[in-house]
Amino acid sequence: MAPDESTDVLTDFQRWFFTMSRLKSFNWAFVEKQLQSSKSSEFISEILKQTCLHPLCRAVPPSFRYRKSFLSELIRLQEAAGCDPLDELYDALAEVVGAAEGSECYKTYFLPCGGAISLLEKVALISGGTTGLVTWEAGLFLAEWALDHREFFTDRTVLELGSGVGLTGVAVCRSCSPKKFVFSDCHPAVLQALRDNVRLNGLGEGASPATSVRELDWTTATGEELREIGADVVIAADVVYDPAVMRGLVKLLRVVLTGSAPRPDVLLCCAVRNPQTYDGLRRQLESCGIKPEVLDGAVSRVFPYDRTANMELIRLTAADELQPSDATETI
Repeated sequence: MAPDESTDVLTDFQRWFFTMSRLKSFNWAFVEKQLQSSKSSEFISEILKQTCLHPLCRAVPPSFRYRKSFLSELIRLQEAAGCDPLDELYDALAEVVGAAEGSECYKTYFLPCGGAISLLEKVALISGGTTGLVTWEAGLFLAEWALDHREFFTDRTVLELGSGVGLTGVAVCRSCSPKKFVFSDCHPAVLQALRDNVRLNGLGEGASPATSVRELDWTTATGEELREIGADVVIAADVVYDPAVMRGLVKLLRVVLTGSAPRPDVLLCCAVRNPQTYDGLRRQLESCGIKPEVLDGAVSRVFPYDRTANMELIRLTAADELQPSDATETI
């Protein structure tokens, strides 16, 4: 294997490991080829240094179950190739075998500018009656779009609706130089996770940019509350998977687009899993005088995630005839 090819494989292994990507995503064929040609465990040792033995794995580890499966696959390949046993590989496996699996784990996303975003997430997709405690694909897509369009956020106040565990917002704060960033959600467990993850990534009081985490219930927020935030940009990702919350979101967006001048730029990123739900959102937006415009174009592939879902990034603007909302209007 050429040195540059080997380096690329190691980099990919690190990115996929720390985001707990599906094991079938890894280039196991490259590892198998290297082991069979060299009859040495040296390459597995290099993989371990970039994954299970990396300092990040001590500080912000993936789940025990994930690490066990990952290490078991490395051992299977090593034994199949007839390589000498690697003590550090078995020691790493011994550390996770029998460990009690918790309900939380860390995922770490590496940034092009250097550094990384680490997030404490729930292992289950639905926990405590909410889906807001894991990172979803549309949030990753919107973060990649932000990294490609940093000027859109630079020196501006950004409000994020339905921030979840905070991936998109932290990426914007770390890479796009906003003046201020406001994370928001309404579920108590999600708000606590947001605060923890904001602190984990070195953001918060006294840090730059200025950041805050606030409770924002779409059904009770007022125009006055939104004007107090003073957002130049409003973003949201993967917030329309449930038709039951759509009405409150659309009404909130109407107040966002009519409650202050100049009107903020509003971006909504959707993974179109159910075309009927997505079409219903567009119809509700249009019936409220909000024009959705799909922003075309690919994004740089920064983070590893499932890209099979159809992503729609839409920019929302108010129709000319849309009248301003009352300052104290309750949504």
